[in-house]
Amino acid sequence: MAAEQVEAMNMVKSFRVSDLQTLLASMGRSKSGLKQDLVVRALKLVQSECSPELLKSVRQLYETRFPKTSGWLAARRPEAVPVNYSSIGSSTRSMPQTQSADYLNGSISKQPAAPAAEVKLVSLPFYQTLETLLPPTELIAQNNEKLQDSQCIFELTQSQVDQVRNSSEHRPGIKSVQVVLRICYTDSIGVQEDQYPPNIAVRVNQSFCHVPGYYPSNKPGVEPRRPCRPVNITPWLHLSTTTNRVTITWGNFGKRYSVAIYLVRVFTSAELFNQLKHCSVESAERCRERIQDKLRFDPESEIATTGLRVSLICPLVKMRLGVPCRVLTCAHLQCFDAVFFLQMNEKKPTWTCPVCDKPAPFELLTIDGLLSEILKETEEEVEEIEYETDGSWRPIRDERDKDRERERSNTPVYPLVDICVSEVNGHSPAHSSTSQSAKSGSGGASATSASGGGVVVDLTLDSSSEEEAGGAGGDSSDTDDSQDSPSPKRGRYNYDKDLVTAY
Repeated sequence: MAAEQVEAMNMVKSFRVSDLQTLLASMGRSKSGLKQDLVVRALKLVQSECSPELLKSVRQLYETRFPKTSGWLAARRPEAVPVNYSSIGSSTRSMPQTQSADYLNGSISKQPAAPAAEVKLVSLPFYQTLETLLPPTELIAQNNEKLQDSQCIFELTQSQVDQVRNSSEHRPGIKSVQVVLRICYTDSIGVQEDQYPPNIAVRVNQSFCHVPGYYPSNKPGVEPRRPCRPVNITPWLHLSTTTNRVTITWGNFGKRYSVAIYLVRVFTSAELFNQLKHCSVESAERCRERIQDKLRFDPESEIATTGLRVSLICPLVKMRLGVPCRVLTCAHLQCFDAVFFLQMNEKKPTWTCPVCDKPAPFELLTIDGLLSEILKETEEEVEEIEYETDGSWRPIRDERDKDRERERSNTPVYPLVDICVSEVNGHSPAHSSTSQSAKSGSGGASATSASGGGVVVDLTLDSSSEEEAGGAGGDSSDTDDSQDSPSPKRGRYNYDKDLVTAY
């Protein structure tokens, strides 16, 4: 029954609003509210009333919704990995003491009789409740003073002591199995989040323990906020069967508070990511169907959507996505990085979608299988893609890269001209004074003849060296011509060496 229940919960997460309303109405539940409320209500229904009729209804709705991919949730779940889910709130029904359901974020365990106004604390993704040491009990003011002291006493069994001592280290010096204290408002309607009273201080066996401080606010005019999370009181406890006494100092300003003590196992963000990776991955085929549903033509709409652009950059850290993740109840296809999201919530739990700022509980997170494949196929330079109506996709290149390529294609390419080759420039040696003077020079450092007929002239020579080179070169170059005809007289350029300087 447990495997069928988990499969039914996974199916419920993929339902539309109409499917959720049909399921809730068939079981006599209210079908009004937003989609997120309907999902939470349906998950609670499946978890608390896992009857054959309910499972049959869930499967029929799912097969009607996805006739081709029926059973994909069960197929992708490894049998070797235990799939544990927690409800958003505990069931209102009392469970037999012999029955115990172990979940990822909490557990329903043997508890003593709760007060008349039963208070239920919200389950926390990073904390798995192993046992309840003190059920939620209201803090009662003893007098009219603003500061009140309330005491609670509990004992650990030998089995609980062994669990704490034999557990691994969550962080250096901190065990993964802990005894934690939680405080919330005294309200029996719905589930309650952790909320500290003003001027709170906690003493365990006469020693003050650490209570999380305030987060500094970067915005002007906004008061610092205290992160309300469970208080780890394990280091100050007697790890034996000796009685432990906890004293809570709190401000009595009209609000009513309740305190509870649990034995929990604390998860790291890496462990929570492994649970997400093995238990909540949406297949690429299912993602394509979701895209086609969004881009399907609606005759009642005046605007037809032909494509949806999705960024490959994580909105949290402005880096390329590693593990694309999103919330099942969100309408957008934009994803955020699962690893960074869990790490940030481990330090500062908000569980809010970074894309649309809607609630993003761990139970509704899923890894996008299609975008995971796209990230592997695209290059690092591609930062955005566009989904087509048929479920396909294409990369969108940066406009700056397009402009660079356009500039390269429009830039004319000119041939390289060797100024030392006279034929290339269209001048003959007879019309070039440079060629004439180069011919009269010697072939050493001052003038060198190139293989293609060009001449390299050393302009660093002064007039005296040029004259000497010209005289020596003239004797050697005109030897053959002197036998046939007398050589013409060559005029020399008389220029002032002080006015012309070669660098």
